[in-house]
Amino acid sequence: MTPDVQWRRYDLLDYGAALQLQRERVAAILAGSGGEGAAAVTDQLLLLEHPSVYTIGRSGRRQDVLPPLADVPVVPVVESDRGGQVTYHGPGQLVVYVICDLRPHALTSVRRHVFRLEETVIQTLALFGVMARRHLRHPGVWVGDAKIAALGVRIDRGVAYHGFALNRAPDLNLFRGIVPCGLPHHPVTSLADLGVPVDRHTLEMQVLHALRAVFDIHTLLPPLPTEARL
Repeated sequence: MTPDVQWRRYDLLDYGAALQLQRERVAAILAGSGGEGAAAVTDQLLLLEHPSVYTIGRSGRRQDVLPPLADVPVVPVVESDRGGQVTYHGPGQLVVYVICDLRPHALTSVRRHVFRLEETVIQTLALFGVMARRHLRHPGVWVGDAKIAALGVRIDRGVAYHGFALNRAPDLNLFRGIVPCGLPHHPVTSLADLGVPVDRHTLEMQVLHALRAVFDIHTLLPPLPTEARL
């Protein structure tokens, strides 16, 4: 990422609105680096929660959204341009979108970018005494055999967007409405489920601390004002 990074925080933001914000920033980065005299556009972080939604990534299968269960509320389903399969987003889950130009550092490899996102989550969880790990075959972050953070990215002409969703204290019952990430035999967990109560502000500050270290960010610029986009 660039040495100076902007960040923006939303209490609750509709998935479609968040996707549009990311695409606008990607377009601005690409336009801003388009030629001599063009103004540089800063990389940006979005920290937010979504209203409950199931999202289907580019390699996802519609059948991984399961038939309705009597004890699971109906959740809207949207298709996404991120990598990955089907996942759940909702209140109590911290979503971090990392919009950054990988070209100056020759980091156009999706795998290398995903590694840094995973490392950010692993370092964040370690600050709360939770020892997390990568999976040899599946992107994301795990505690034992349970997944605590899902990842999905897209790279458009060298500019990355989307990011990770870290389960702080979501309603884990809602994961029963899908096959999370196409893995039917792997449970999903959260910090609250592990007996680690953390408020959102504290978790955000630790995530920003880890992002600065992993992505070598010199300065996190003051948070941008947010407008109500639902």
